[in-house]
Amino acid sequence: MAVAVCVTGAGGFIGSWIVKLLLDRGYAVRGTSRRADDPKNAHLWALDGAAERLTMLQVDLLDRASLRAAFDGCDGVIHTASPMHDNPEEIIEPIIAGTRNVVDAAADAGVRRLVISSTIGTMYMNPRRDPDAPLDEWSWSDLEDCKKTAVSFITYFCLLASMRCKDEVNPPKKGYKFTNQPLKDLGIRFTPVHEYLYEAVKSLQEKGFLPKASVTEVTESCCPPPPQMLPLRTLISKL
Repeated sequence: MAVAVCVTGAGGFIGSWIVKLLLDRGYAVRGTSRRADDPKNAHLWALDGAAERLTMLQVDLLDRASLRAAFDGCDGVIHTASPMHDNPEEIIEPIIAGTRNVVDAAADAGVRRLVISSTIGTMYMNPRRDPDAPLDEWSWSDLEDCKKTAVSFITYFCLLASMRCKDEVNPPKKGYKFTNQPLKDLGIRFTPVHEYLYEAVKSLQEKGFLPKASVTEVTESCCPPPPQMLPLRTLISKL
């Protein structure tokens, strides 16, 4: 029997890729969504292996019982879901409560490994940060600066929620290292940036979201193709 992994927010951009990678590696995937029959999740059923090993469940992050039922029997949980609202102040509490519910429900279900995703924006958006200094759990974006920056709406409420979740009684020990090893243990391969961009543009062109304009050859010295595509000549469109 295939090892089961639950992905919250399975229909989202990151969640969809995680579902694809897990299915490609033979896992049984339980995806969660606010609506199990949401047409926005239709693309998941087109993935290889989805018909045999994908299950979509209706889950509310504020309903711990629904989370517990979704996690039951799963070896791992990857949490990518988050509520959205035009006013970040109104979703801070749901984000915090939802994340705590995920942690508690995973523990109650005996899940071996829990992965919680966030945004790098909670750490590096600080105009006084030393750009050469490594980021760690003591690095925080500047809250006031985020509020003034038009492009940092998501960063603002993620940062505020993260700060509210800090444990002042049992703070993390200094020297804690962030790692992606748990994801590697699940069989997830991290795609190099140049390969990801090549595939993303190619996919968007094939689906008609980007124009297939005049094509220009890109020399290897400028932008080498992904290793698996050699010795093919890499072509990209002028957008």
